Amino acid sequence: MTDKPSHGDRLKSLLHPEGKTSPSSKKEAEADGAVASCATFGYLRGLRDSSASVEFRFRNGNSIWFPYGLLGPWQYNPSEGLLLRFSGDTGYLVLIRGSNLDKPLNEGAINLTNAGLQRHRVLWIKEMTREDIESVGETGPTIDSIEVGEFSTHEERCEWLKKKAPAFLGETA
Repeated sequence: MTDKPSHGDRLKSLLHPEGKTSPSSKKEAEADGAVASCATFGYLRGLRDSSASVEFRFRNGNSIWFPYGLLGPWQYNPSEGLLLRFSGDTGYLVLIRGSNLDKPLNEGAINLTNAGLQRHRVLWIKEMTREDIESVGETGPTIDSIEVGEFSTHEERCEWLKKKAPAFLGETA
């Protein structure tokens, strides 16, 4: 176990620096039900709601955010995972590996792929610990790893894909 504060702890300290929470705002947020989450990702509940960016949370406590406006083509291959391409001054590939990544959550209205990322409703995606993965089992999506590659050239991107996820190489090269 780590002594580092969790994402939730950091967020609480930013929103409520003195450790105090506003009972009315907390109750309003819960009653509104605008945001929900599972063990793998957080999302906006409203069908027409969308987020400006998506956060990738790593097991070591680090995070990286990418604006949805930079999200280009992405692919899902159940055997390889989910490959997202973000472009800007530099190109980025985000490789998400896990199981049941396209499985709908209990209420059936959202999943990570087409109802989540495609509609820009996913707020965050996190790497799970072994214990988290075991507790979810086959009942929902799990994420074993998230890898981010940064590329200046097409050749660098192809070399990274060749090493990390060759099944996507012919589809994204």
